[in-house]
Amino acid sequence: MQDTSLFLSLAEIAGVFVGFGALIAVRSGATMEVSEVNDIRWVVTTAIWVVIAALAPVIISSYGVTGHQLWLVGSLLALALLAVMIVVFARTPENRAELAVNLATIPRAKIALVMGPTFWLPFVLAVLALALVVLGPFPDQEHALYLTAVALGLLMGALNLFVAVFWQRHPSVAADRGGPPASGGSSA
Repeated sequence: MQDTSLFLSLAEIAGVFVGFGALIAVRSGATMEVSEVNDIRWVVTTAIWVVIAALAPVIISSYGVTGHQLWLVGSLLALALLAVMIVVFARTPENRAELAVNLATIPRAKIALVMGPTFWLPFVLAVLALALVVLGPFPDQEHALYLTAVALGLLMGALNLFVAVFWQRHPSVAADRGGPPASGGSSA
């Protein structure tokens, strides 16, 4: 299989995202809000998807599977994992509650503006690329389509990591200046 090292490199990069997501979760501890937990969950889940999707063709090709069959099996696996990701997130009670609150309080245009570029646009393009591999209208481009889907998964993880890092709550200004903690704790 061509580009084995490229797929392995993508898997390694995604593994770093898993590590960063875990580090953020541990550093933040129990003080994280639901939206922050969800951001970290998306980073880790998407990165794990990239690792599996990137390693799948490498492993499958080691059994002598090549051509359309290789990319078909990889694409079906990747699509199935994406479906599982969505179902798991949709069934998590805190995700449903947060979505309901966001839809009720935040203008839909703002949600689309924020969520489109960070998740849905790359997600839809990745699904489209994988669907094109499964349907087979471009047999000479299946490798490129699959690689594009994996790279878009990495982009989703990177954008979600960006959101998780830069949109977290910040400590109060008084705490930053060495003043008393914002929680109102006593010094005794």
